[in-house]
Amino acid sequence: MLLIQQLINGLMLGGILAFVAVAFTLTIGMLNFLNFTIPALFMVAAMLGWALLTPGAHPLALGLHWLPALALGVLAAVLASLLIERFTYRYMKTRYGDATEHALPLVSSLGFLIVFEHLAMSLWGGDPQRFELPFRNTDLTIAGFVIGLPQLFALFLAITLVAALQTLLSRTRIGRALRAIAENPDAATLMGVEVQRLVPLVFVITGVLSALAGILYAVSYGTVTPFMGDAIATDAIAGMVLGGLGNVWGAIAGGLLVGLVKVLAISFFGAEIEKIPVWGLLLVILVFRPSGLFGASRIGKGKF
Repeated sequence: MLLIQQLINGLMLGGILAFVAVAFTLTIGMLNFLNFTIPALFMVAAMLGWALLTPGAHPLALGLHWLPALALGVLAAVLASLLIERFTYRYMKTRYGDATEHALPLVSSLGFLIVFEHLAMSLWGGDPQRFELPFRNTDLTIAGFVIGLPQLFALFLAITLVAALQTLLSRTRIGRALRAIAENPDAATLMGVEVQRLVPLVFVITGVLSALAGILYAVSYGTVTPFMGDAIATDAIAGMVLGGLGNVWGAIAGGLLVGLVKVLAISFFGAEIEKIPVWGLLLVILVFRPSGLFGASRIGKGKF
């Protein structure tokens, strides 16, 4: 009974990790850019949603209904993602070109992460805050096993969105243009692809995925902090690498695997060593299969 319940818990956590892993995979697969601001977007949506939901003395504590509060949280994360695109990826690529070798955009995205986290801490403090659930009961009990509805919804939504994303990339004109950018941005420009207009779309999708993951995490676990995205991001990166860089379905499978390993490690060995099995498994996979569990790396090849 305990083992089955922990397997369920692992899959539920893995559903949220899969969201974040897909967000990382999208930017690294399309733009060869490891976007370190994703945990900040994860946090912004959840903390702003919490602030707007909660009446009180906190800044922006308006006591709104949960639906507009969470919608505004997602919108804020998308706008933040567009800001990041403008002043990290686009600015650095326009000013320095390929000479940066993606180092400057990566470092500037890390700077944005620190700024957003400390801005949230200055507004709402660094202590964990209780996220008041908009529903009285978010758990479903079947045959004695407890299933968290937000986590289950996250898993279902992640699979649905990735299927829709793959359809977009493989069967639409926009998708073909995005794959051309991933293959060779300069050649895509010469062929008439409007790179400056399409790259922000990748950041919009990234913002939506990160924001939904942050809100579902807050609803599932009932707490928010300015640094809530950091631990999730490291686990999601591990899942992305396990599945195969640039492979969105691999990102989902890797996120689920990391969730399972993490929960089982905590259950049987304690929270003190939760990172060791996850990153130990990652190191073993990288030694014997550097391209990940689900095929060769697709970075910059426009193949999803």
